Amino acid sequence: MSNAAKGSAVITIPGHNQNAELPMLAGTIGPEVLDIRKLYNELGVFTFDPGYGGTASCESKITYIDGDEGVLLYRGYPIEQLAEHSTFLEVACLLLNGELPNDAEFAEFERGVTRHTMLHEQLRSFFNGFRRDAHPMAVLCGVVGALSAFYHDSLDINNPEHRRISAFRLIAKVPTIAAWTYKYSIGQPFMYPRNDLSFAENFLYMMNAVPAEPFKVNPILSRAMDRILILHADHEQNASTSTVRLAGSTGANPFACIAAGIASLWGPAHGGANEAVLKMLEEIGHVDHIPEFIDRVKDKNSNVRLMGFGHRVYKNYDPRAKIMQRTCHEVLGELGVKDDPLLDLAIELERIALSDEYFISKKLYPNVDFYSGIILKAMGFPTSMFTVLFAVARTVGWISQWKEMIEDPSQRIGRPRQLYTGAPMRDFVPRNRRD
Repeated sequence: MSNAAKGSAVITIPGHNQNAELPMLAGTIGPEVLDIRKLYNELGVFTFDPGYGGTASCESKITYIDGDEGVLLYRGYPIEQLAEHSTFLEVACLLLNGELPNDAEFAEFERGVTRHTMLHEQLRSFFNGFRRDAHPMAVLCGVVGALSAFYHDSLDINNPEHRRISAFRLIAKVPTIAAWTYKYSIGQPFMYPRNDLSFAENFLYMMNAVPAEPFKVNPILSRAMDRILILHADHEQNASTSTVRLAGSTGANPFACIAAGIASLWGPAHGGANEAVLKMLEEIGHVDHIPEFIDRVKDKNSNVRLMGFGHRVYKNYDPRAKIMQRTCHEVLGELGVKDDPLLDLAIELERIALSDEYFISKKLYPNVDFYSGIILKAMGFPTSMFTVLFAVARTVGWISQWKEMIEDPSQRIGRPRQLYTGAPMRDFVPRNRRD
């Protein structure tokens, strides 16, 4: 491992005849880590950490978060700088390969992605197996999982070239699958990708164009989509990323692992958060009802939650939210949105929450989900597609984390332990003798 030892900690447990001396490890930045791998062998005890909130499950060089200071780094680069100056494909290259590419390296990477944007033609008929009203995440999960049946020429996870091709295929094809999922749900023809467009432009084209007339991508909306993709590209060892790593630790192929990540992302507590923001706004209904809603949020006996505010990791302002806030107002200004009651409601709720001492004291600032939901609604995306767009962005993070795990010589199959609280050992009793 590349981390450096920083001394050790001695663990003493009453009733045990020996101590355990466990090494302290330090990464490049961030808190020190107590290496507990030998704890069970030496003392016969496990640690208990539901949700793994205090446990490092792996060593990674990809993403760093400081929740207290509101810092998010991709390979050491601040998210603010990347969102302002970079593009999604350049960030994808950075996450996968570790460094920002020069002109020649980026041209090669871009070519590797764009030449894989089309889907196997037989996959068209795969969509017909779903009901028209199926949730888009169900379709996305199923079709991505099926890619391994169509692209089995690159499934050797121990072959670096196969890993490279699989990465290109996933980054390139998931947007096509996502767009076709939307088109299928509304009964419109599938639009084939156009490799003369940028990544974000091509996605908006496949989502919105129809064969009957030309379609021109709005550059403001394209840039907004590019920023959304950058901000959601990776976020350390969250639930879906941990799912991808856990599935990958078994030796499963990358398409199956990403499908597992999509399934995990589908949960409303994870990728569905921006969809929950819109549902909350619909329940509030009108600007005049905000004070009553705020009172219910503050009531400790109420189960009402303020969706899109605060974050499990960030105890300060979500750094992505500041970028998304600016992007949100750019999009609303470009589209001239003035008469949408839901968006008016969101803007007023933002203003109140940012000035209310109750939310300020609890550091309940708007997070990235709050603004992304507003942006996507303004751009015409149905709420059922919000999590799908999240998956389009996060695919590059997932495949980067999967690739890093496969190339880590210390990686083992994931196997958490448990604190058993069921019945102790007991003897079987025949049915006719049971009370």
